[in-house]
Amino acid sequence: MDYEEEQHNEIEALESIYCGELEILAVEPFYTFAIPIKTEEYEPETANGLSCRLEFTYTSNYPDEPLLVSIEEQENFEHGSDKLLKDHLIEQMNENLGMVMVFTLVSAAQEWLNCQWDKIKLKREESAAQKLKEEEEAERKKFEGTRVTVETFLSWKEKFDLEMGYTKRREMAEREGKKLTGKELFMTDKTLDQSDLKFLDDGDAVKVDESLFQNLDDLEWKDDEDDDDEDDPDYEPTDCSWKRLCL
Repeated sequence: MDYEEEQHNEIEALESIYCGELEILAVEPFYTFAIPIKTEEYEPETANGLSCRLEFTYTSNYPDEPLLVSIEEQENFEHGSDKLLKDHLIEQMNENLGMVMVFTLVSAAQEWLNCQWDKIKLKREESAAQKLKEEEEAERKKFEGTRVTVETFLSWKEKFDLEMGYTKRREMAEREGKKLTGKELFMTDKTLDQSDLKFLDDGDAVKVDESLFQNLDDLEWKDDEDDDDEDDPDYEPTDCSWKRLCL
């Protein structure tokens, strides 16, 4: 087989197929050329679509042996995707040894790129859906409040009982008709410790009506003997007794 002629003929066919896209980079010692590929949704300088540049170099015995291939100018490729694509192309070369294969390789790379982009889109959609779900869940929890469990209720009740303290006991006692002890009242009503201070202000004195204690001499007091006479069946009250009774 005339390898040089086979390679020259393939270059002419490729220039016809990829008119305006194929770029010859070198001729000696062997042809080196590049063909760009991209997905349909590719938009330059955005995160939409995938693109790269395939560079091929013939070897002395091509097509009976693989040619050299590299992947350049990758756009929006995920980490490790270039190696996966190259492995895929090497597998295709091994399956097509003995015949010119650049068109087959470019087509296989284009299909792989489209499949990879579909996976990326699906992953992005799932990520966006998950993010939206989490945002909706967070928004729902704002209105739902904290879900009550046995553990959370017991924890709340312990704190509540501690905060209520004597106030709760006083309310319960009032409902049951019981009275609190002086200590409990003092602990629950902080105004009691100030209630008597108003009588101790400087300058205030207790006023006594002395007229209530005048003419005490006019009063006659009953002796113990009189009490004994009153118990006697034959007792007859005297004038003083009637006076005392009238008083």
